[in-house]
Amino acid sequence: MEFDKKAVNRKLARIATPIAIQGVVTATLSMVDNLMVGFLGETELAAVGVGSQIFSIHYLVLFGILSGCATFMAQFFGARDMGNIRKVIGVGFTGLLIFGGIFFIISNLFTEGILSFYTKDPAVLKLAVQYVRINSLTFLLLAFSSPLEMAFKATQQVKIPMIISAVVFSSNTLINYILIFGKLGFPALGVAGAAIGTLSARVLQVVLNTAFMIRSANVFRGPILSYFGWDRELIRRIVKNATPTTVNEFLWSFGQTMFVAAFNRISTTAYAAFQAANAIFNIFLFATFSIGDAALILVGEKLGEGDKDYTWKMSNQIIKVLVVVGVVVGFFTALFDKSFANLFNLSDEGKMYTFYVLLVFSLTMPVDMFNGTMIAGILRAGGDTKFAMITEGICIWFIAVPLAFISVLVWQVPIHIAVLITRLENFVRAGILLKRYLSKKWMNIVIENL
Repeated sequence: MEFDKKAVNRKLARIATPIAIQGVVTATLSMVDNLMVGFLGETELAAVGVGSQIFSIHYLVLFGILSGCATFMAQFFGARDMGNIRKVIGVGFTGLLIFGGIFFIISNLFTEGILSFYTKDPAVLKLAVQYVRINSLTFLLLAFSSPLEMAFKATQQVKIPMIISAVVFSSNTLINYILIFGKLGFPALGVAGAAIGTLSARVLQVVLNTAFMIRSANVFRGPILSYFGWDRELIRRIVKNATPTTVNEFLWSFGQTMFVAAFNRISTTAYAAFQAANAIFNIFLFATFSIGDAALILVGEKLGEGDKDYTWKMSNQIIKVLVVVGVVVGFFTALFDKSFANLFNLSDEGKMYTFYVLLVFSLTMPVDMFNGTMIAGILRAGGDTKFAMITEGICIWFIAVPLAFISVLVWQVPIHIAVLITRLENFVRAGILLKRYLSKKWMNIVIENL
């Protein structure tokens, strides 16, 4: 097939745009939910934060399994093998249901013991336990909806997850508002209202995903039994691919908690500035990383077709586009960093530090884009998940985390300088990933002989 740069750009935009919108909606409305609970008081906000820890851990497992499955979905779509796509969905559903069941049992039987690790305040602990127990059914609900949403993306039906997310998270915000504050004749349930709102949104998510799954226009539609009956080799390959992605996400997330531990040692004001900057930056990061998702979908599709020459040219074009997007978005955020910093109720010193940290994030956005797309997109599309895991794990734990603590404890620099020094690791990671990319060793067809 002759390579058409403009056609690739159009397809990239068509796939990345809905995923970007979905990411922004999710990030923005999640922040709105926290702001709502925050109006109740520090105890309530702390309770939701503490209760959310177990859901964050569950999300790491969920995302790792889904990322491992996505490689196979995208490549099977390239081979137009809808039967095996359904089987991969079934594997994902079963794996997530097992893990979801474990989390459901643990979160109901050992709730206080687990959450007491995060807080010793009895008032916070009581509300956090209530929040987790009400919300624990979401572990089981996500086992069904998440593999379907990943399948919709991998089969390039990307508008469906966007629509579902917009409806679900808007409903979550509305129900939260009604039940947290007692509007429209409902009692004010506070933290319990927030949990019920989230649970209701997850139920709606299952209903909508089911409706889109069974409609005739769905490309992977098929009998329920066709989602199961997989052979051992398929399961073995998926587990082999998904295990590094799960470990990768855990190492990355745990590394972020180390940065929090380090920057907390500067001062409360400095840490608050870092958290405020992070909240803003994550919204843009969700949008820009949509190119990473799109890269996995497009590159995986071409590898599934067996056309490695076209895959190489396409991946080159995607990388060029993402660098340009990273520069543009970074420049845009830099222009408005001052306004973003003023959104938070911080002291003048806190707002100043927030602005400086945001500026550091903005200036390093292009390298963030490159690393995110390489690890979560291109390398995973080719099943090169083990190399991605090792690279990210080493760079975070042997470079970034030590630099964070040295910057704070030894050099005693201000928060924005500490963040800048810590983020130098991103450039090292980019060099390693670029070398791996140029070697073409990541271009694996994981569905061969299946």
